Amino acid sequence: MHLGSYQSESRYYLHVQLTGIEPPIWRKMVVPGAISLHTLHKMLQVVMGWENTHLYLFRLTINEKTIVYGLPDPDWESADMHIRDSRRTKLDATVWADWLKLTYEYDLGDSWMHQITIERIEHLADDAMNEDALWVTPRCLAGSRACPPEDAGGIGGYALFLEAWQNPRHPEHERLRQWAGASYDPELFSVQQANSALAILD
Repeated sequence: MHLGSYQSESRYYLHVQLTGIEPPIWRKMVVPGAISLHTLHKMLQVVMGWENTHLYLFRLTINEKTIVYGLPDPDWESADMHIRDSRRTKLDATVWADWLKLTYEYDLGDSWMHQITIERIEHLADDAMNEDALWVTPRCLAGSRACPPEDAGGIGGYALFLEAWQNPRHPEHERLRQWAGASYDPELFSVQQANSALAILD
């Protein structure tokens, strides 16, 4: 077992961008195709900077038909939305072409929508049949800006938060600085920190 690596016959290069926010908050990452969508969710949490305290959904659009993946929950699954189990769904068995549209929604209250673009799928088994070549280590390659603080209230709430956070005269400035934590900086993103967290992901 290679620490932090997964045995996989494919490698996916992804561009992930939080929608509706300017300047954009985005990440580039490479992940093994053999992981489940639930594992991809955990990797996205780490790379984006979320805290994994809310529900999530993936939506995959194929020829204008949308399939929804997540953790099935009878309490909120309605008759018009069937949720397939993301723990039993492999990335490479589901997203098999780079033109497929994949979105990731985190926190169904704040509804943070992430557009996932599949930039490239690399098939390793074709040309590299020795065992070692099939170990793929997930990595963050690049990114820009911190994701919003957890429970910021969606895109609108985040805009109000930034306004107060940046203006020392704003009546909410002190409270929100304390709430977000002294180390929070909306412009800061560290590839190294993201990769350190990915390496110890269970």
